[in-house]
Amino acid sequence: MKIILYHNQACSKSCEVLSILQHVGEDITIINYLITPPSVETLTQIVGMLGIEAKDLVRKKEHLYIQQFQDKQYTNSEWIKVLSKYPGLMERPIVIKNGKAIIGRPPRTVETIL
Repeated sequence: MKIILYHNQACSKSCEVLSILQHVGEDITIINYLITPPSVETLTQIVGMLGIEAKDLVRKKEHLYIQQFQDKQYTNSEWIKVLSKYPGLMERPIVIKNGKAIIGRPPRTVETIL
């Protein structure tokens, strides 16, 4: 089954995960989520596959988060809309295979989905 990687090529952890996947020889679809942000529907599915709340997919150390969202109390669907509009706030990398998803931090964590 094909793997989907939500990837940021400027992120060393994301690049490490890509290298692991390539080394294993998996068929990978790479999505640069900063250029092609996931839709609200897709993010809803990803959050479900991860088994987390949408707020747990938010990078809390990002400048944008600190400036605009740190003190907000949003619902799951509201956070998903924020992440769709501001994909740079999304934790990365995200690997999806066989209806399961994982955040590749640390990068070796991705091995559990292979």
